[in-house]
Amino acid sequence: QVQLVESGGGSVQIGGSLRLSCVGSGFTFSNYAMSWYRQAPGKERQLVARISTAGGTTNYVDSVKGRFTISRDNDKNIMYLRMNSLKPEDTAVYYCYAIEPRSRLDYWGQGTQVTVQV
Repeated sequence: QVQLVESGGGSVQIGGSLRLSCVGSGFTFSNYAMSWYRQAPGKERQLVARISTAGGTTNYVDSVKGRFTISRDNDKNIMYLRMNSLKPEDTAVYYCYAIEPRSRLDYWGQGTQVTVQV
């Protein structure tokens, strides 16, 4: 059974930090490109950051560049999103996403809430 399980969300003050984790199971984690998406209330789901299968290539949406860092550990089947200097506009449910580049087979996690308090 394929699972992507996020953790690490919570409520923080402006300028605070959080580290999200996404653990994958039931599939060959190292074969999948991984991403973090987020969805704020009333808004569409947005790509935040993505990382290639081996971790050598990363991309970020402009609004998080310099503040967020995506990484992965294929030996542990885990992906991280380190979030620093958090802003109220970062408040959203954050989702883990995996996609196999050739087959386009993909999976979503259930999401973890991040709230940045004003």
